[in-house]
Amino acid sequence: MPATIEQLGPQHTDALRSFLAKDSTHNIYLLGLFEEFGIVPRAGRARFAFHGRFDASKNLTAALFVGGEGGLVVPSASDPAFITELAEPLAAQVRLKATLGEKPAVDALVRSLGAGARPRLSRTHRLFAVSADDLGPFTNPTLRLAREEDVPRLMPLAQGAVRELMERDPLAEDPDGYEARVMQRVRGRRTYVLEEHGALVFKVDIGSRSQHGAELEGLYTAPQERGKGHATLCLGQISRHLLSSLPRLVLRVEEKDESMARIARKVGYLAQRVHRLVLLE
Repeated sequence: MPATIEQLGPQHTDALRSFLAKDSTHNIYLLGLFEEFGIVPRAGRARFAFHGRFDASKNLTAALFVGGEGGLVVPSASDPAFITELAEPLAAQVRLKATLGEKPAVDALVRSLGAGARPRLSRTHRLFAVSADDLGPFTNPTLRLAREEDVPRLMPLAQGAVRELMERDPLAEDPDGYEARVMQRVRGRRTYVLEEHGALVFKVDIGSRSQHGAELEGLYTAPQERGKGHATLCLGQISRHLLSSLPRLVLRVEEKDESMARIARKVGYLAQRVHRLVLLE
């Protein structure tokens, strides 16, 4: 009996959770989406769907999150041939705009759902992961949660991070919407900042989070404050804090960013497999 492709529903909740947890390090982002939003949209929430590939024994072997009509598509850490099988039936209804995950799986999605569109942005990352046992001695106890009153001072750091990492200016594209998203993260207790002499000099965000772990993102030091060890000490501090209640953390580091890779390794993060982020025209 050949493999089957199905849109997943509530009856598949346990199977999806169990499957993703088998490689939780490389499925951290997908596990966070699953835990935050569920397997089907709740009333009033934006449309999304999970799709799964089942083998002849009805075992789930690959999964795909599709937001809307392709605004964000996230593959599981799976055989890229399985991801292609999942994507092909969706080609008529999904126009891929953004995807991230393991590089072979993302490459398969771009071929299947990209409709020949040219990538507006393509970044290859090395995933780094850490558990409490791996952490070095680096801490800075003055790192703190950002507060709502910090947002005007936080905006230049948030904007700078996107400019450097994504090569775009979020304030030029959507000034009101971007500031609202920064505020939403602050209110959700997902942004940490370092303040020195009345100025915010470093920020880091907690991205996807679930019981299986969390992903750190948007690490950014103000340019005039670089070379002072802020990133090393603050990465160590936030990692130690979060690992008191989570089993692991991950961090995506652009392959050419040797400086950030050295910082991650120094703190105790270990290099994992290669991931890729693609934004299409």
